[in-house]
Amino acid sequence: MLFLLDIFFDALHIGVILFNLTGWMFKTTRKAHRWLVGATAFCWLVVGPFAGGIGYCPLTEWHWNIKQARGIRNLPDSYIDYPLRGMNIHADPARIDFWVGATFAAVVIATGFAWRKERKNLSGARVPVSPDSP
Repeated sequence: MLFLLDIFFDALHIGVILFNLTGWMFKTTRKAHRWLVGATAFCWLVVGPFAGGIGYCPLTEWHWNIKQARGIRNLPDSYIDYPLRGMNIHADPARIDFWVGATFAAVVIATGFAWRKERKNLSGARVPVSPDSP
């Protein structure tokens, strides 16, 4: 059962990461994406300082508990570091955290632009065309 939960959390982690990265691109997923980005930011920035540090992810904590119950030890602090190690890529954890944070900031900015554009289109902010304009 722990093996299946481990696979489930890998799939969930990858799904959350991919959706955080790309959900803003598609009109049909933008609302759900905003909620997920908000939840991610809340965990990282609000819960994190109380749970061990900025960047806290409850999925990673639950996933690591499952891996430890399976006997897997020496897990990194960051989920991103885990698959990188699996591909024999050993990067400085501080550098990984920096790039994860920078990428997330870029996603938040892109989300803001997409949301602003969407709200502008919904508000009918279009300039009416008069019949005698060129």
